[in-house]
Amino acid sequence: MGTAYDAIVFDNDGVLTTPTDYDVLVDAVHDAFETVGVHEPPTDHVETLLSPDVPSLRRIADDHGLEPDELWNARERAAIEAQLEEMRAGRKRPYDDIDALADLETPTAIVSNNQHRTIENILEEFDFEGFEVWYGREPSVEGIERKKPTPYYLESAIDDLGASNPLYVGDSQVDVLAADNAGIDSAFIRREHRIDYELSVEPEYEIASLSALTDLV
Repeated sequence: MGTAYDAIVFDNDGVLTTPTDYDVLVDAVHDAFETVGVHEPPTDHVETLLSPDVPSLRRIADDHGLEPDELWNARERAAIEAQLEEMRAGRKRPYDDIDALADLETPTAIVSNNQHRTIENILEEFDFEGFEVWYGREPSVEGIERKKPTPYYLESAIDDLGASNPLYVGDSQVDVLAADNAGIDSAFIRREHRIDYELSVEPEYEIASLSALTDLV
């Protein structure tokens, strides 16, 4: 097709492995609040802490007399532990078409908005091999600021790979936007959980399976 992609970078959740169940993450946030001494957090605080921006994190921490780093570190630790338990229980697992990546000759990497430790756990638990670089979010306020659609981690992975024309594969609008912000092409994979998902930005490709990537590169 003349694209000459010299690397493929993947989002993780919903692309390589199944998404973590929403209720599991909600329970993790409740556990985090318990850890810092908040026993009955308001529902809106729990929902916000699932994916806050920095101002909302600081507001919630202030409401409970906490430092933002203290609250966020507790939240990240709880999410890491909960997701590892989901992996070991077989509820968070690789997609069947992950084997198609073995046919790719281009270097590969992972860039996720999930925690960096969670990505490392995924690599270890599922014996993922062949990824040269992987980035997840740092468990810090800076990590919140750097998550997609900001291209910080994506650009870091591209630099590490030494790639000049990579393709980013994701399953959400923020993935497509992150690729656009990094000035690279994107492929949107429409898994079962994205059947009715609508994009307001246009990826270069839409695919139904990772096996379609061999035709793109």
